[in-house]
Amino acid sequence: MTSEITLFVNPTAGRGRGAHAAQPAASALRAAGFSVRTILGENAEDALARAREAVAGGTGALVAVGGDGMAHLALQAVGGTRTPLGLVAVGTGNDFARALGLPVRDPAAAGRVIAEGLKGARLRDVDLGRVDGTWFGTVLASGFDSRVNDRGNRMRWPTGRFKYDLAMLAELAAFTPVPYRMTLDDGEVREIEATLVAVGNGSSYGGGMRICADAELDDGLFDITVVGDCSRTTLLTVFPKVYKGTHLSHPKVTVHRAAKVELVAQGITGYADGEPLGPLPLTAECVPAAARVAVP
Repeated sequence: MTSEITLFVNPTAGRGRGAHAAQPAASALRAAGFSVRTILGENAEDALARAREAVAGGTGALVAVGGDGMAHLALQAVGGTRTPLGLVAVGTGNDFARALGLPVRDPAAAGRVIAEGLKGARLRDVDLGRVDGTWFGTVLASGFDSRVNDRGNRMRWPTGRFKYDLAMLAELAAFTPVPYRMTLDDGEVREIEATLVAVGNGSSYGGGMRICADAELDDGLFDITVVGDCSRTTLLTVFPKVYKGTHLSHPKVTVHRAAKVELVAQGITGYADGEPLGPLPLTAECVPAAARVAVP
């Protein structure tokens, strides 16, 4: 493995934590003997083009500094390759890093973990989801949660997580269950009424909401959590349990496991790793050992 590695930085992650996190992470990597060069990019498209160029050029690792959005962007560069990925998780969610047992909001510690992982070949092969060529590491969300994202993204005020809390309240007041057609592993088409359908490669989204609590990153399967046709009252009862994963025992919640899932519904946007994929219908495939990540 070459000793030159690439730091892939989102300076705006976590309200500016990305820019501040880059230096201690780089210092830890240089102290371990690595040569570090940094990619910023003028925008996400430019940054991704530069990251892909670094991977194609044989960089020893791509180290993403930011939150789940930056990890998602980095996966587009390293997915399907053997180039190791390092994560310096300093965003607001950090669900992919949490699933891997990596330090969160401690860039120096994350830099040391990455350096030790690369030098000691502590590299974990993990599955990724793929939708029309786009990779994702955590959860593909659709339904109530994606409509909250839609509304939150349209809101200019307030900022931060409180914006999504308000968006959730607004959506809760207006929401009705959605008719879905769901197909697992090219089997029979299931017609269901659902509040949401979440396709989990990882277990959580939204900063620790364990919607697919039992999902494993290396079993070759998605955990697909279906929250059925809940009333608002039931949804208010079920949703807080998501943080501990205890919602899975509720009678309105079912879990399926499959390597491929097709979701069809009207007026629903799919989000993966918190990033918009586009409107349903969407087909997601679980690709075994699609990424190699430096871990403790």
